[in-house]
Amino acid sequence: MSELDRMIETTLNEEDRAFLAKLEREPGYFHQVGGLLSGSMAWVNLLLMIVQAALFFGGAWCAWQFFQEADLVLALRWGLSAAVLMIVGTVLKVATLWPSLQANRVLREIKRLELQLARKADR
Repeated sequence: MSELDRMIETTLNEEDRAFLAKLEREPGYFHQVGGLLSGSMAWVNLLLMIVQAALFFGGAWCAWQFFQEADLVLALRWGLSAAVLMIVGTVLKVATLWPSLQANRVLREIKRLELQLARKADR
């Protein structure tokens, strides 16, 4: 705990401390992902999650076919398809959904700081 945190803590009353304690707890991963499905970008994030899931399941199905195939050329076709679908699904998740999670975390922290400043200005 830094000196600034101690100074803020001493200026808050009991109700403010309880409210800030609730804000300081980082929500779990599934709660954060659920937060992507609300707001103005919810439909885009939902669409991306559906496409990413379809790519994953398509890749898993191609991988299953790869392991079942006896012919080398057909096995390579299934294996390449599985690898491409899995990689594209992973890139889609990393490039679009995870930055949204990080942006939401930063916004939550900014709101917490704004609340602290507003409470400090009221005193």
